[in-house]
This record gives sequence, structure tokens and C-alpha cells, in this order.
Amino acid sequence: MRRIRQPGPLPSVGSLLNEAGYLGLQERFPRVLVVQAIREQLARERQSGLSGDEDRLSAVGALLADWAAPRLRPVINGTGVVLHTNLGRAPLSRAAAAAAAEIAAGYSNLELDLETGRRGDRSALVEDLLRRLTGAEAALVVNNNAAAVLLALTALGARREVVVSRGQQVEIGGSFRMPDVMRLSGARMVEVGTTNRTRAADYEAAVGPRTAALLRVHTSNFRVTGFTETPPLEELARVARRHGILLLDDLGSGALEPIFDEPTVAESLANADLTTFSGDKLLGGPQAGIALGKSATVGRLVKHPLARAVRVDKMTLAALEVTLRERLLGRASPVASMLSATPTELRRRAGFLMVRLEERGVEASLVEAESAFGGGSLPGRGLPTVLLALDGRASRLAAALRRGAPPVLARVEGNRCCIDLRTVLPGEDDALQDAIEAAVLASRGR
Repeated sequence: MRRIRQPGPLPSVGSLLNEAGYLGLQERFPRVLVVQAIREQLARERQSGLSGDEDRLSAVGALLADWAAPRLRPVINGTGVVLHTNLGRAPLSRAAAAAAAEIAAGYSNLELDLETGRRGDRSALVEDLLRRLTGAEAALVVNNNAAAVLLALTALGARREVVVSRGQQVEIGGSFRMPDVMRLSGARMVEVGTTNRTRAADYEAAVGPRTAALLRVHTSNFRVTGFTETPPLEELARVARRHGILLLDDLGSGALEPIFDEPTVAESLANADLTTFSGDKLLGGPQAGIALGKSATVGRLVKHPLARAVRVDKMTLAALEVTLRERLLGRASPVASMLSATPTELRRRAGFLMVRLEERGVEASLVEAESAFGGGSLPGRGLPTVLLALDGRASRLAAALRRGAPPVLARVEGNRCCIDLRTVLPGEDDALQDAIEAAVLASRGR
């Protein structure tokens, strides 16, 4: 922007507001917002000692456009990380997203029993589905799994002891640390075993008159291998039963069906008094924390005052209900479809896109690699995939893709900018092709 020195004082806000260009801005934006933008622009000019009489209007307009622009935007995930926390983890099915939008746009029977006309329980809207899917006696849904764990420890272990392995003192994204959650809940953490080896006897020896529960924690985003030992949940259950205490199981990802060596919800419920996991990981639903277990145990969570602070909202419940119903009817979620995509299918899809790009002058090739589960699910496990590798400087291409419209998140593999079609949703291929073409031109400085 060309600027010249201001020989005299800057114009007043009032005088600018009456000029034609600024009157035009007031037709598109509230007057108070235009005033704020003018003041901010004048302050910048005053601070720099430079004036932009000719370009001031466009600068004010740019400020207003930036303030009004959406910050949360759809992106195309070409990273191959299926449950990408930074990208919102599990994408919802169209039916689940539509249900959330419909419920958000009007009134609903969120806490109303339509049969009796009396006040209802929002958790009851999905409890039956969860019980049918998992076989649990009772269920409670809160706003995420961290909240479910915090509520469980507060309701069941406050002012008492909870025994947990040293190897499970995890920290996940955002500096969420299990010892901190334990302190916040009011429970006293009793650590047993070592980082790599903990036995059932270690838990047994730690149980005392003030012990409320044993806790198993999913290690989420890391895996300890080599000289290791962890007692099966069945052994911990026997220890808990002998002493008349609870067994709590933080499953993390919440696998309903066997997948690699991930513990399943059914295995957990067969042994634990309470099982918690995330709704937006392997289940493929919205962000939610799901607590399942014995009726008496879940009932203590429901009645605790903290349950209201972490309760789930109507849009989440609407999306979760559809996700659970589709699962009950055997319909695959977007996450399940991505995880089940074969290398042959991905190669065919990537190859078709490569041919279309080459017709437009964009050179690319196919590279074998691995996709990741992400979201703290199955760390160290990969899924065979085929990448579309773009020719050109990787960092420039990745940045151009990220800043495009729509934004595309790529991955750098072997110093090449690559797209993993596993996480590119159906219907996004055309938009992806256009975005790649634009990014290649931008990276070449055209």
C-alpha cells in the first residue's frame, strides 16, 4: 500500500463517516463496527507517522472483511490421519450432521417426556441405544471423555484413594495429565508398579481401608514395548471383587469391534464397574464422553452436581443418536469407511486424480505409505495406503494448499508434498483437484 507523509493532522472519525466510500461500508456493516475499523486504521497511521489518504478506505474495508470472516472453516484432510484432533477428529455422517442442524434450528423435547408431559432426562434420549449396542446396564453421556473420567473420579473417589499404574500416568493433547485430573477430583492417587511393568499383585498390595477403586487408563497416544507387563483387566477385576472396591476403566478410543489389540467396550464391561470412552474417535460420532456400567455406579455419576457442569448439549445428542442408530442398523460411519478402504481402492482413486492433474500440466506420482488412526487410537499402528505425490518444493506446496480455498492439509513424505486419499471424503475429489492446481501455480509464483 502506497503511503505518503501526513503534513497535517489526521481526519476525524466523524468526517470520514460522512464520505461516500464509508457510507457504502455502513450499508454492509453496522455503523459501530465501521467506527471501530476507522479508529484502528487511524491509530495505525498515527503510530507509524505515515498516512494513507488514498488507501485508507480500502484498509478499513479489509479490516471489516477480516473481522466478519469465519474462523472455523471446512478443510480437506489429505494427511491420512483419520482421527485428526486438530481437524476435528471424526467427521459425522450426513444424517448425523443434518439431525444436529435440524435440532439446533428450533425447539425440541430435550428434557421433556412427550408421553407424560413431565420433565425428562436428556441422557435418556440415547441411553437405550447405548445399552442395546454394548449390553451395558446403564449409560451417561457428557461433553468429552476427559469430563467423564473427571466426573467418575469425583463421584466415586473423592477424599479416598484410587490405585493406578505408574505406566498409565499419561499426558495427552493440551497438557491433559491424569495426575492433575486426579487431584482436581479430590481423589488421592496411589501409584503402583513401574513405568514398564506392573502386576496384579502390585494393585493388591496397595489396597487399604481408604481405597475406593482401581483405575486402568488407556495409554492413548504412545505405546511401551519390550520388557513390559500389564495385568489383564480380568485380574484387576478379581482384585477389586476380593476387596469390595470398584474397577474403573478409561478406554479412550472405545472400540466396539476388535481392531488390532485395542481393548473393546464389551471386554471392559465384562469386568469393570464403569467404562468410559470418547464418542468422536472409533465410534465415529460427535465430541462426547460416554460412561457405561452398572446401574448403581452410573447412577452415582448422574446424581453428582458436577454432572450438570459437564452435560452434553442438544446438537451433540442429536448427532450422537443418529450415529448410534446407524451403528445399530449396521451402517458404516465415515470413520469406519475410511478405516476399511483397501490399498487397491486408494490406488485406483489416487491414480484417477493423477491422470486428471497431468492433463492440466500438474506432474504427480503414486507412492506407497501408511495412514494413521490418530486421535490417540492405536498408537504405532498404520494402515497401508497409496499417496499422490506432487512434483515441486514440498514446503511451498503444502503452505499454498493450506492457504487455499478450500484449505487442504497435506503431508510431507520423502521431501515431497503428498495427499492421502484415505481421508479425503467422498465428493471432495473435484474440489481437491482445483485446489492442487491453484496451489501448484501459487508455488511457482504465477
